[in-house]
Amino acid sequence: MDESATAGSGSGGSGADGDANAEQPSVRLGVLLAAPGLGLAQVAGPPAEDRTVGTVGTTEIEDPTPYLVGGELLLTAGVRLPGDPDGIDTYVRRVVAAGVAALGFGVAPVHPEVPPELVRACDRHGLPLLRLPPATPFVAVGQATYAAIAEARNRELREVSRAQSALASAAARPDALRAVLGQLAAHTGAWSVLYDTQGTELLSAGPRPASPHLLRDLAVRTLRQDRGPKAAAVHDQGVHLTVHTLPAGADSATTTTLALGQAATTPPTAVHRQVTGTAAVLLALLTSPRHALSTDTHSVGALVRLMLGATPAEVAPALTPAGAGHDHWTVVHGRHLPDGSSVDVAPARLAALSALLGTPYVHMDSAGLKALVPCAPDARPKVPAQAAGLGWVLGYSAPVAAPDLPRADAQAERALQRAVAAGTPAVVHTADPLTLQALVSPAEAHALARTRFAPLDRAGAPGAEVLLDTLRTWLTLHGSWDRTAAALRVHRNTVRHRLARLADLLDADLQDPGVRMELWFALQWHSP
Repeated sequence: MDESATAGSGSGGSGADGDANAEQPSVRLGVLLAAPGLGLAQVAGPPAEDRTVGTVGTTEIEDPTPYLVGGELLLTAGVRLPGDPDGIDTYVRRVVAAGVAALGFGVAPVHPEVPPELVRACDRHGLPLLRLPPATPFVAVGQATYAAIAEARNRELREVSRAQSALASAAARPDALRAVLGQLAAHTGAWSVLYDTQGTELLSAGPRPASPHLLRDLAVRTLRQDRGPKAAAVHDQGVHLTVHTLPAGADSATTTTLALGQAATTPPTAVHRQVTGTAAVLLALLTSPRHALSTDTHSVGALVRLMLGATPAEVAPALTPAGAGHDHWTVVHGRHLPDGSSVDVAPARLAALSALLGTPYVHMDSAGLKALVPCAPDARPKVPAQAAGLGWVLGYSAPVAAPDLPRADAQAERALQRAVAAGTPAVVHTADPLTLQALVSPAEAHALARTRFAPLDRAGAPGAEVLLDTLRTWLTLHGSWDRTAAALRVHRNTVRHRLARLADLLDADLQDPGVRMELWFALQWHSP
Protein backbone atom coordinates (compact mmCIF):
# COMPACT_ATOMS: atom_id res chain seq x y z
CA MET A 1 0.00 0.00 0.00
CA ASP A 2 1.33 3.40 -0.97
CA GLU A 3 0.10 6.29 1.15
CA SER A 4 0.64 8.92 -1.45
CA ALA A 5 -0.36 12.14 0.31
CA THR A 6 -1.99 13.69 3.33
CA ALA A 7 -3.29 17.17 4.05
CA GLY A 8 -3.01 19.43 7.05
CA SER A 9 -5.56 19.66 9.82
CA GLY A 10 -7.98 22.48 10.41
CA SER A 11 -9.75 24.73 7.95
CA GLY A 12 -6.52 25.44 6.12
CA GLY A 13 -6.04 21.81 5.06
CA SER A 14 -5.75 21.08 1.36
CA GLY A 15 -7.14 18.24 -0.70
CA ALA A 16 -6.13 14.66 -0.22
CA ASP A 17 -3.83 14.62 -3.22
CA GLY A 18 -2.01 17.80 -2.39
CA ASP A 19 -2.93 21.45 -2.89
CA ALA A 20 -5.32 21.66 -5.81
CA ASN A 21 -4.23 25.25 -6.47
CA ALA A 22 -0.75 24.00 -7.29
CA GLU A 23 -2.01 21.96 -10.24
CA GLN A 24 -1.39 23.92 -13.44
CA PRO A 25 -3.72 23.71 -16.46
CA SER A 26 -2.28 21.44 -19.12
CA VAL A 27 -3.08 19.70 -22.40
CA ARG A 28 -2.17 16.26 -23.64
CA LEU A 29 0.66 16.12 -26.13
CA GLY A 30 -1.55 14.12 -28.50
CA VAL A 31 -3.86 17.12 -28.88
CA LEU A 32 -0.99 19.20 -30.27
CA LEU A 33 0.09 16.40 -32.60
CA ALA A 34 -3.45 16.35 -34.00
CA ALA A 35 -3.76 20.14 -34.26
CA PRO A 36 -4.44 21.17 -37.86
CA GLY A 37 -1.90 23.50 -39.47
CA LEU A 38 1.03 22.70 -37.16
CA GLY A 39 2.26 19.62 -38.98
CA LEU A 40 3.93 18.17 -35.86
CA ALA A 41 5.16 14.59 -35.95
CA GLN A 42 6.55 12.44 -33.14
CA VAL A 43 9.85 10.83 -34.13
CA ALA A 44 11.04 9.39 -30.79
CA GLY A 45 10.06 8.64 -27.21
CA PRO A 46 7.06 7.02 -25.49
CA PRO A 47 3.44 7.45 -26.64
CA ALA A 48 2.31 11.05 -26.64
CA GLU A 49 -0.91 10.35 -24.76
CA ASP A 50 1.14 9.61 -21.64
CA ARG A 51 2.37 13.22 -21.46
CA THR A 52 0.74 16.55 -20.69
CA VAL A 53 2.12 19.99 -21.54
CA GLY A 54 1.63 22.95 -19.22
CA THR A 55 3.67 25.59 -21.05
CA VAL A 56 5.91 26.15 -24.09
CA GLY A 57 9.51 27.38 -23.89
CA THR A 58 12.15 28.17 -26.49
CA THR A 59 15.88 27.86 -25.85
CA GLU A 60 19.15 27.67 -27.77
CA ILE A 61 21.59 27.41 -24.84
CA GLU A 62 23.61 24.31 -24.11
CA ASP A 63 22.20 23.76 -20.58
CA PRO A 64 18.69 25.24 -20.19
CA THR A 65 17.91 23.39 -16.95
CA PRO A 66 18.33 26.42 -14.61
CA TYR A 67 15.47 28.10 -16.48
CA LEU A 68 12.99 25.18 -16.50
CA VAL A 69 10.12 24.50 -14.07
CA GLY A 70 8.86 21.19 -15.46
CA GLY A 71 6.00 20.26 -17.77
CA GLU A 72 7.33 22.26 -20.72
CA LEU A 73 7.26 21.54 -24.40
CA LEU A 74 10.81 22.73 -25.01
CA LEU A 75 11.40 24.05 -28.56
CA THR A 76 14.83 24.35 -30.17
CA ALA A 77 16.35 24.68 -33.64
CA GLY A 78 19.56 23.06 -32.41
CA VAL A 79 21.71 26.21 -32.76
CA ARG A 80 23.87 25.21 -29.73
CA LEU A 81 23.14 21.51 -29.82
CA PRO A 82 26.33 19.52 -29.03
CA GLY A 83 27.90 17.96 -32.10
CA ASP A 84 28.90 14.62 -30.55
CA PRO A 85 26.64 11.75 -29.33
CA ASP A 86 27.86 12.02 -25.72
CA GLY A 87 27.08 15.73 -25.60
CA ILE A 88 23.60 15.17 -27.05
CA ASP A 89 22.96 12.36 -24.53
CA THR A 90 23.97 14.69 -21.67
CA TYR A 91 21.67 17.42 -23.02
CA VAL A 92 18.66 15.07 -23.17
CA ARG A 93 19.41 13.57 -19.77
CA ARG A 94 19.50 17.03 -18.19
CA VAL A 95 16.17 18.23 -19.61
CA VAL A 96 14.51 14.95 -18.65
CA ALA A 97 15.76 15.38 -15.07
CA ALA A 98 14.34 18.93 -15.10
CA GLY A 99 10.87 17.52 -15.87
CA VAL A 100 10.46 18.60 -19.49
CA ALA A 101 7.35 16.97 -20.96
CA ALA A 102 8.59 16.85 -24.57
CA LEU A 103 11.22 18.27 -26.90
CA GLY A 104 10.27 19.97 -30.15
CA PHE A 105 12.95 20.23 -32.85
CA GLY A 106 12.54 22.73 -35.71
CA VAL A 107 14.26 21.62 -38.90
CA ALA A 108 15.97 24.22 -41.12
CA PRO A 109 17.77 26.49 -41.32
CA VAL A 110 20.38 25.01 -38.87
CA HIS A 111 19.67 21.31 -39.35
CA PRO A 112 18.04 19.97 -42.51
CA GLU A 113 16.57 17.09 -40.45
CA VAL A 114 16.35 15.90 -36.87
CA PRO A 115 19.80 14.55 -35.91
CA PRO A 116 19.74 10.71 -35.57
CA GLU A 117 21.81 10.98 -32.36
CA LEU A 118 19.04 13.12 -30.81
CA VAL A 119 16.40 10.58 -31.84
CA ARG A 120 18.35 7.76 -30.20
CA ALA A 121 19.00 9.76 -27.03
CA CYS A 122 15.30 10.63 -26.65
CA ASP A 123 14.33 6.98 -27.13
CA ARG A 124 16.94 5.97 -24.58
CA HIS A 125 15.76 8.45 -21.91
CA GLY A 126 12.02 8.24 -22.61
CA LEU A 127 11.54 11.80 -23.85
CA PRO A 128 8.95 12.44 -26.60
CA LEU A 129 10.63 14.18 -29.55
CA LEU A 130 8.53 16.16 -32.01
CA ARG A 131 9.56 17.31 -35.49
CA LEU A 132 8.48 20.83 -36.46
CA PRO A 133 8.40 21.39 -40.22
CA PRO A 134 10.10 24.52 -41.63
CA ALA A 135 6.76 26.24 -42.24
CA THR A 136 5.68 26.04 -38.56
CA PRO A 137 6.89 28.98 -36.44
CA PHE A 138 7.64 28.33 -32.79
CA VAL A 139 5.14 31.09 -31.91
CA ALA A 140 2.36 29.14 -33.67
CA VAL A 141 3.09 26.10 -31.49
CA GLY A 142 2.84 28.28 -28.38
CA GLN A 143 -0.44 29.84 -29.52
CA ALA A 144 -1.96 26.46 -30.31
CA THR A 145 -0.84 25.08 -26.94
CA TYR A 146 -2.32 27.91 -24.91
CA ALA A 147 -5.54 27.83 -26.92
CA ALA A 148 -5.87 24.10 -26.26
CA ILE A 149 -5.16 24.63 -22.54
CA ALA A 150 -7.81 27.37 -22.39
CA GLU A 151 -10.36 25.12 -24.09
CA ALA A 152 -9.53 22.25 -21.74
CA ARG A 153 -9.90 24.59 -18.78
CA ASN A 154 -13.26 25.80 -20.07
CA ARG A 155 -14.43 22.19 -20.40
CA GLU A 156 -13.36 21.54 -16.82
CA LEU A 157 -15.22 24.62 -15.60
CA ARG A 158 -18.36 23.56 -17.47
CA GLU A 159 -18.08 20.06 -15.98
CA VAL A 160 -17.61 21.49 -12.48
CA SER A 161 -20.56 23.82 -12.98
CA ARG A 162 -22.84 20.98 -14.10
CA ALA A 163 -21.76 18.82 -11.18
CA GLN A 164 -22.22 21.61 -8.64
CA SER A 165 -25.69 22.35 -10.01
CA ALA A 166 -26.62 18.67 -9.71
CA LEU A 167 -25.28 18.55 -6.15
CA ALA A 168 -27.22 21.66 -5.17
CA SER A 169 -30.43 20.18 -6.58
CA ALA A 170 -29.76 16.93 -4.75
CA ALA A 171 -29.27 18.79 -1.46
CA ALA A 172 -32.79 20.21 -1.78
CA ARG A 173 -34.43 16.78 -2.07
CA PRO A 174 -36.13 15.06 0.89
CA ASP A 175 -33.47 12.32 0.76
CA ALA A 176 -30.72 14.90 0.54
CA LEU A 177 -27.83 12.87 1.99
CA ARG A 178 -28.41 9.89 -0.28
CA ALA A 179 -29.01 12.15 -3.30
CA VAL A 180 -25.80 14.15 -2.77
CA LEU A 181 -23.73 10.98 -2.44
CA GLY A 182 -25.37 9.61 -5.58
CA GLN A 183 -24.51 12.71 -7.61
CA LEU A 184 -20.96 12.71 -6.26
CA ALA A 185 -20.50 9.10 -7.33
CA ALA A 186 -22.02 9.81 -10.75
CA HIS A 187 -19.74 12.78 -11.46
CA THR A 188 -16.50 11.27 -10.11
CA GLY A 189 -16.98 7.58 -10.95
CA ALA A 190 -15.99 6.75 -7.37
CA TRP A 191 -17.72 4.77 -4.66
CA SER A 192 -18.72 7.48 -2.19
CA VAL A 193 -19.50 6.66 1.43
CA LEU A 194 -20.19 8.49 4.68
CA TYR A 195 -18.51 7.14 7.85
CA ASP A 196 -18.79 8.03 11.52
CA THR A 197 -15.89 7.90 14.00
CA GLN A 198 -16.46 4.18 14.64
CA GLY A 199 -16.18 3.43 10.94
CA THR A 200 -19.89 2.69 10.59
CA GLU A 201 -21.01 3.01 6.98
CA LEU A 202 -23.97 5.38 7.22
CA LEU A 203 -24.76 5.82 3.52
CA SER A 204 -23.02 5.00 0.26
CA ALA A 205 -23.46 5.28 -3.51
CA GLY A 206 -21.62 4.16 -6.62
CA PRO A 207 -19.69 1.00 -7.54
CA ARG A 208 -18.58 -0.77 -4.36
CA PRO A 209 -14.90 -1.87 -4.35
CA ALA A 210 -13.83 -5.43 -3.69
CA SER A 211 -12.17 -4.48 -0.37
CA PRO A 212 -14.25 -1.70 1.22
CA HIS A 213 -12.56 -2.25 4.59
CA LEU A 214 -9.42 -0.52 3.30
CA LEU A 215 -11.32 2.73 2.86
CA ARG A 216 -13.03 2.26 6.21
CA ASP A 217 -9.70 1.80 7.99
CA LEU A 218 -8.28 4.92 6.32
CA ALA A 219 -11.35 6.92 7.37
CA VAL A 220 -11.12 5.79 10.99
CA ARG A 221 -7.41 6.62 11.17
CA THR A 222 -8.03 10.06 9.71
CA LEU A 223 -11.00 10.82 11.96
CA ARG A 224 -9.14 9.82 15.12
CA GLN A 225 -6.17 12.12 14.58
CA ASP A 226 -6.87 15.11 16.81
CA ARG A 227 -4.18 17.31 15.33
CA GLY A 228 -3.21 15.27 12.33
CA PRO A 229 -4.38 15.31 8.73
CA LYS A 230 -8.00 16.00 8.01
CA ALA A 231 -7.71 14.39 4.59
CA ALA A 232 -5.70 11.48 3.25
CA ALA A 233 -5.10 9.48 0.09
CA VAL A 234 -3.85 5.94 -0.46
CA HIS A 235 -3.19 3.97 -3.63
CA ASP A 236 -3.63 0.23 -3.15
CA GLN A 237 -3.51 -2.38 -5.94
CA GLY A 238 -5.04 -0.17 -8.61
CA VAL A 239 -7.62 1.47 -6.34
CA HIS A 240 -7.32 5.12 -5.33
CA LEU A 241 -8.72 5.81 -1.85
CA THR A 242 -9.35 9.31 -0.53
CA VAL A 243 -10.88 10.55 2.74
CA HIS A 244 -12.07 14.02 3.70
CA THR A 245 -13.36 14.73 7.20
CA LEU A 246 -16.45 16.91 7.42
CA PRO A 247 -16.03 19.92 9.71
CA ALA A 248 -17.77 19.60 13.07
CA GLY A 249 -20.14 22.28 14.23
CA ALA A 250 -19.43 24.90 16.83
CA ASP A 251 -20.98 22.70 19.52
CA SER A 252 -18.48 19.88 19.12
CA ALA A 253 -19.71 18.17 22.28
CA THR A 254 -22.95 17.19 20.53
CA THR A 255 -21.74 16.87 16.96
CA THR A 256 -20.33 13.63 15.57
CA THR A 257 -17.47 14.19 13.14
CA LEU A 258 -18.00 12.34 9.87
CA ALA A 259 -15.73 11.39 7.00
CA LEU A 260 -16.45 11.28 3.29
CA GLY A 261 -14.60 8.37 1.69
CA GLN A 262 -14.09 7.64 -2.01
CA ALA A 263 -12.68 4.64 -3.85
CA ALA A 264 -11.98 4.80 -7.59
CA THR A 265 -10.01 2.87 -10.17
CA THR A 266 -8.57 6.08 -11.66
CA PRO A 267 -6.68 8.90 -9.94
CA PRO A 268 -8.84 11.89 -8.97
CA THR A 269 -8.60 14.80 -11.40
CA ALA A 270 -8.73 18.51 -10.61
CA VAL A 271 -12.42 18.45 -11.55
CA HIS A 272 -13.07 15.52 -9.25
CA ARG A 273 -11.37 17.32 -6.38
CA GLN A 274 -13.45 20.45 -6.86
CA VAL A 275 -16.67 18.45 -7.08
CA THR A 276 -15.71 16.48 -3.98
CA GLY A 277 -15.00 19.70 -2.11
CA THR A 278 -18.45 21.02 -2.94
CA ALA A 279 -20.07 17.75 -1.88
CA ALA A 280 -18.15 17.75 1.41
CA VAL A 281 -19.45 21.23 2.26
CA LEU A 282 -23.03 20.22 1.44
CA LEU A 283 -22.77 17.01 3.47
CA ALA A 284 -21.37 18.94 6.44
CA LEU A 285 -24.34 21.31 6.28
CA LEU A 286 -26.86 18.49 5.86
CA THR A 287 -25.52 16.63 8.91
CA SER A 288 -25.21 19.69 11.14
CA PRO A 289 -27.52 19.92 14.18
CA ARG A 290 -29.29 22.96 12.82
CA HIS A 291 -30.26 21.24 9.59
CA ALA A 292 -30.78 17.68 10.86
CA LEU A 293 -33.11 18.75 13.68
CA SER A 294 -35.00 21.50 11.88
CA THR A 295 -38.28 21.38 9.98
CA ASP A 296 -39.79 23.43 7.19
CA THR A 297 -42.53 26.02 7.69
CA HIS A 298 -45.28 23.55 6.77
CA SER A 299 -44.11 21.12 9.46
CA VAL A 300 -43.84 23.90 12.03
CA GLY A 301 -47.33 25.07 11.16
CA ALA A 302 -48.70 21.54 11.52
CA LEU A 303 -47.10 21.23 14.97
CA VAL A 304 -48.63 24.54 16.08
CA ARG A 305 -52.07 23.44 14.89
CA LEU A 306 -51.77 20.09 16.70
CA MET A 307 -50.81 21.79 19.96
CA LEU A 308 -53.77 24.13 19.60
CA GLY A 309 -56.26 21.30 19.23
CA ALA A 310 -56.34 20.27 15.56
CA THR A 311 -56.61 16.56 14.72
CA PRO A 312 -53.94 14.56 12.83
CA ALA A 313 -56.36 14.28 9.89
CA GLU A 314 -56.57 18.08 9.68
CA VAL A 315 -52.83 18.74 9.68
CA ALA A 316 -51.62 15.69 7.71
CA PRO A 317 -52.03 17.33 4.26
CA ALA A 318 -49.41 19.94 5.23
CA LEU A 319 -46.85 17.20 5.80
CA THR A 320 -47.23 15.22 2.57
CA PRO A 321 -45.51 16.00 -0.77
CA ALA A 322 -47.78 18.07 -2.97
CA GLY A 323 -49.17 16.30 -6.02
CA ALA A 324 -47.45 12.98 -5.24
CA GLY A 325 -50.56 11.03 -4.24
CA HIS A 326 -49.04 10.46 -0.78
CA ASP A 327 -52.16 10.95 1.33
CA HIS A 328 -51.57 7.88 3.52
CA TRP A 329 -48.95 7.06 6.14
CA THR A 330 -46.80 4.12 7.16
CA VAL A 331 -45.73 4.02 10.81
CA VAL A 332 -42.29 2.59 11.56
CA HIS A 333 -41.04 1.40 14.94
CA GLY A 334 -37.40 0.50 15.44
CA ARG A 335 -35.11 -0.96 18.07
CA HIS A 336 -31.33 -0.71 18.11
CA LEU A 337 -29.85 -4.12 18.89
CA PRO A 338 -26.15 -4.31 17.98
CA ASP A 339 -24.92 -4.82 21.53
CA GLY A 340 -27.69 -3.62 23.82
CA SER A 341 -26.15 -0.16 24.08
CA SER A 342 -28.23 3.01 24.06
CA VAL A 343 -29.01 4.71 20.79
CA ASP A 344 -26.66 7.41 19.51
CA VAL A 345 -29.04 10.30 18.79
CA ALA A 346 -26.41 12.57 17.27
CA PRO A 347 -27.83 14.78 14.50
CA ALA A 348 -25.63 13.13 11.87
CA ARG A 349 -27.08 9.69 12.68
CA LEU A 350 -30.60 11.11 12.73
CA ALA A 351 -30.04 12.65 9.29
CA ALA A 352 -28.64 9.40 7.92
CA LEU A 353 -31.55 7.39 9.32
CA SER A 354 -34.06 9.86 7.91
CA ALA A 355 -32.44 9.46 4.51
CA LEU A 356 -32.67 5.66 4.75
CA LEU A 357 -36.34 5.69 5.76
CA GLY A 358 -37.20 8.37 3.20
CA THR A 359 -38.88 10.77 5.62
CA PRO A 360 -37.92 13.74 7.79
CA TYR A 361 -40.49 12.71 10.40
CA VAL A 362 -38.32 10.58 12.66
CA HIS A 363 -38.19 10.57 16.45
CA MET A 364 -35.23 8.81 18.03
CA ASP A 365 -34.38 8.40 21.71
CA SER A 366 -32.57 5.93 23.93
CA ALA A 367 -35.46 3.46 23.60
CA GLY A 368 -35.54 3.34 19.80
CA LEU A 369 -37.26 5.15 16.98
CA LYS A 370 -40.68 5.99 15.60
CA ALA A 371 -41.22 7.41 12.14
CA LEU A 372 -44.03 8.55 9.87
CA VAL A 373 -43.49 7.85 6.16
CA PRO A 374 -45.84 9.53 3.64
CA CYS A 375 -47.05 7.00 1.07
CA ALA A 376 -49.74 6.08 -1.43
CA PRO A 377 -52.75 4.02 -0.22
CA ASP A 378 -51.52 0.82 -1.87
CA ALA A 379 -47.80 1.34 -1.31
CA ARG A 380 -45.60 -1.50 -0.11
CA PRO A 381 -43.00 -0.18 2.37
CA LYS A 382 -39.43 -0.17 1.08
CA VAL A 383 -37.32 -1.63 3.87
CA PRO A 384 -33.78 -0.15 3.70
CA ALA A 385 -31.28 -3.00 3.76
CA GLN A 386 -28.62 -0.69 5.19
CA ALA A 387 -30.67 -0.12 8.36
CA ALA A 388 -29.75 -3.61 9.54
CA GLY A 389 -26.09 -2.78 8.99
CA LEU A 390 -26.53 0.16 11.35
CA GLY A 391 -27.98 -2.15 14.00
CA TRP A 392 -31.70 -1.41 13.55
CA VAL A 393 -34.60 -3.88 13.67
CA LEU A 394 -37.76 -2.37 12.16
CA GLY A 395 -41.50 -2.96 12.24
CA TYR A 396 -43.77 -1.44 9.57
CA SER A 397 -47.50 -0.83 9.65
CA ALA A 398 -49.83 -1.02 6.68
CA PRO A 399 -50.55 2.29 4.89
CA VAL A 400 -53.37 4.13 6.67
CA ALA A 401 -55.18 7.44 6.45
CA ALA A 402 -54.35 10.01 9.12
CA PRO A 403 -57.38 9.21 11.35
CA ASP A 404 -56.16 5.59 11.63
CA LEU A 405 -52.64 6.42 12.82
CA PRO A 406 -53.23 4.95 16.32
CA ARG A 407 -54.13 1.62 14.72
CA ALA A 408 -51.02 1.80 12.50
CA ASP A 409 -48.91 2.59 15.55
CA ALA A 410 -50.08 -0.65 17.19
CA GLN A 411 -49.44 -2.58 13.95
CA ALA A 412 -45.88 -1.25 13.75
CA GLU A 413 -45.17 -2.20 17.36
CA ARG A 414 -46.49 -5.74 16.84
CA ALA A 415 -44.44 -6.05 13.65
CA LEU A 416 -41.34 -4.92 15.56
CA GLN A 417 -41.98 -7.51 18.26
CA ARG A 418 -42.19 -10.23 15.60
CA ALA A 419 -39.00 -9.01 13.95
CA VAL A 420 -37.11 -9.11 17.26
CA ALA A 421 -38.43 -12.57 18.04
CA ALA A 422 -37.59 -13.95 14.60
CA GLY A 423 -34.17 -12.31 14.49
CA THR A 424 -34.98 -10.70 11.12
CA PRO A 425 -34.08 -7.11 10.15
CA ALA A 426 -37.69 -6.05 9.52
CA VAL A 427 -41.29 -7.22 9.47
CA VAL A 428 -44.08 -5.52 7.51
CA HIS A 429 -47.64 -5.82 8.82
CA THR A 430 -49.95 -7.69 6.47
CA ALA A 431 -53.73 -8.13 6.62
CA ASP A 432 -54.85 -11.59 5.48
CA PRO A 433 -58.68 -11.84 5.07
CA LEU A 434 -58.53 -15.60 5.91
CA THR A 435 -57.15 -15.13 9.43
CA LEU A 436 -59.04 -15.66 12.69
CA GLN A 437 -58.93 -11.94 13.34
CA ALA A 438 -60.89 -11.35 10.14
CA LEU A 439 -63.76 -13.47 11.53
CA VAL A 440 -64.27 -11.17 14.52
CA SER A 441 -65.54 -7.63 14.10
CA PRO A 442 -63.03 -5.00 15.25
CA ALA A 443 -65.51 -3.53 17.73
CA GLU A 444 -66.22 -6.89 19.36
CA ALA A 445 -62.52 -7.78 19.37
CA HIS A 446 -61.55 -4.56 21.13
CA ALA A 447 -64.40 -4.99 23.62
CA LEU A 448 -63.22 -8.53 24.40
CA ALA A 449 -59.65 -7.32 24.92
CA ARG A 450 -60.74 -4.49 27.21
CA THR A 451 -62.83 -6.88 29.30
CA ARG A 452 -60.05 -9.49 29.49
CA PHE A 453 -57.44 -7.01 30.64
CA ALA A 454 -59.72 -4.83 32.82
CA PRO A 455 -58.37 -6.38 36.07
CA LEU A 456 -54.96 -4.87 35.28
CA ASP A 457 -56.34 -1.41 36.03
CA ARG A 458 -55.64 -2.15 39.71
CA ALA A 459 -52.13 -3.49 38.99
CA GLY A 460 -50.21 -0.65 40.55
CA ALA A 461 -46.51 -0.18 39.73
CA PRO A 462 -45.03 -0.82 37.19
CA GLY A 463 -48.44 -0.40 35.51
CA ALA A 464 -50.73 -2.30 33.18
CA GLU A 465 -48.90 -1.40 29.96
CA VAL A 466 -45.56 -2.62 31.31
CA LEU A 467 -47.14 -5.91 32.33
CA LEU A 468 -48.81 -6.29 28.93
CA ASP A 469 -45.58 -5.46 27.09
CA THR A 470 -43.77 -8.09 29.16
CA LEU A 471 -46.51 -10.62 28.38
CA ARG A 472 -46.40 -9.79 24.67
CA THR A 473 -42.62 -10.15 24.52
CA TRP A 474 -42.69 -13.39 26.53
CA LEU A 475 -45.34 -14.94 24.27
CA THR A 476 -43.51 -13.72 21.15
CA LEU A 477 -40.35 -15.43 22.39
CA HIS A 478 -42.21 -18.68 23.09
CA GLY A 479 -42.04 -18.42 26.88
CA SER A 480 -38.28 -17.94 27.13
CA TRP A 481 -37.43 -16.10 30.35
CA ASP A 482 -33.84 -15.30 29.37
CA ARG A 483 -34.62 -14.01 25.88
CA THR A 484 -37.51 -11.94 27.23
CA ALA A 485 -35.25 -10.41 29.87
CA ALA A 486 -32.63 -9.60 27.21
CA ALA A 487 -35.22 -8.05 24.87
CA LEU A 488 -36.68 -5.89 27.65
CA ARG A 489 -33.25 -5.18 29.18
CA VAL A 490 -34.32 -6.28 32.65
CA HIS A 491 -33.33 -9.13 34.97
CA ARG A 492 -34.99 -12.50 34.38
CA ASN A 493 -36.38 -12.41 37.93
CA THR A 494 -38.13 -9.15 37.03
CA VAL A 495 -39.80 -10.94 34.11
CA ARG A 496 -40.92 -13.78 36.41
CA HIS A 497 -42.26 -11.33 38.99
CA ARG A 498 -44.23 -9.34 36.41
CA LEU A 499 -45.79 -12.42 34.81
CA ALA A 500 -46.70 -13.89 38.20
CA ARG A 501 -48.40 -10.60 39.09
CA LEU A 502 -50.23 -10.57 35.74
CA ALA A 503 -51.36 -14.21 36.11
CA ASP A 504 -52.71 -13.46 39.57
CA LEU A 505 -54.65 -10.39 38.42
CA LEU A 506 -56.10 -12.16 35.37
CA ASP A 507 -56.68 -15.42 37.25
CA ALA A 508 -54.91 -17.19 34.37
CA ASP A 509 -52.64 -20.22 34.16
CA LEU A 510 -49.85 -19.08 31.83
CA GLN A 511 -48.63 -22.66 31.45
CA ASP A 512 -51.89 -23.60 29.70
CA PRO A 513 -51.48 -23.39 25.89
CA GLY A 514 -55.15 -22.49 25.50
CA VAL A 515 -54.81 -19.60 27.92
CA ARG A 516 -51.70 -18.41 26.14
CA MET A 517 -53.57 -18.47 22.79
CA GLU A 518 -56.51 -16.55 24.29
CA LEU A 519 -54.20 -13.90 25.74
CA TRP A 520 -52.24 -13.63 22.49
CA PHE A 521 -55.36 -12.78 20.48
CA ALA A 522 -56.51 -10.39 23.18
CA LEU A 523 -53.15 -8.63 22.93
CA GLN A 524 -53.57 -8.25 19.16
CA TRP A 525 -56.95 -6.58 19.70
CA HIS A 526 -55.88 -4.50 22.67
CA SER A 527 -55.37 -0.75 22.14
CA PRO A 528 -54.30 1.43 25.07
